Parts: sequence; C-alpha cells; structure tokens
Amino acid sequence: MTGVKLRVVRPTNRLEEVIPFYRDGLGFELIAAFDDQNFFSGRILGHPQAPWHLAFTYYRDLQAGRAPAQDNLLVFYLPDRAEWEAAVERMRINGHSPVSSFNPYWDRQGVTFEDPDGYRVVLQNMDWVK
Repeated sequence: MTGVKLRVVRPTNRLEEVIPFYRDGLGFELIAAFDDQNFFSGRILGHPQAPWHLAFTYYRDLQAGRAPAQDNLLVFYLPDRAEWEAAVERMRINGHSPVSSFNPYWDRQGVTFEDPDGYRVVLQNMDWVK
C-alpha cells in the first residue's frame, strides 16, 4: 500500500481547548480549518510532510463525551533523547502535567499526557520496533 496516508478523526465538544494541546504542547501545525460546513467545524493538525494527520471535529448537536477508557492512546516514538526531552518539556511549559499510564509499560521509557477530552498521548523515548 504505497503512498497511503492516514488521517485519524475524532469528535470533540472542546475544540478550542483540544487544539492548543496538540498544536502548542505537541508542536503540531494547523494544516487546515473549516467552520460550519454542513453544521460541522474542524481542525486538522500534523506535520505537513508526514503521512498522517489528526482531525478534530465539532458538531453542535453531538455530545462527543470523554475517552471511553484510559488506554485510548496515540504513541509517538522519539528515539533521540534530546528531542524527546524537548517534547516533554514543551508539554509541561504549556501547562500539561504527566499522568500515570494505565498500562505501566508506557511509563518505562515514556511520559503520558491526557488531552482535555481524556484521550492520552505517550511520548515514548525509543525506536519503533516492528
């Protein structure tokens, strides 16, 4: 499946709170935004050259709620120690405190943060092993 790109989309009722978590805390770029398209608003974040994006949508008549479990994770593998430390520090500077991971595996070489909707992001200091 060459040339495949991935966009992960999830609804939120806290669009204006969720975006700074990913943009400022994780350093993602706002790639696109739309408002009131068929009653939907959304923000697409990521890195322009990466083969993936995250999209957050808001629909005024939908109660999106919180993450269904503490093990709903996005894991970012940052093998370079300095890059990983800078990413963790950027989260802290932007007011996000680490949380203990539901699965202790992720605490061994990573730090977990929870976004305003209760979804969790792990910054893992290791190579991605296939």
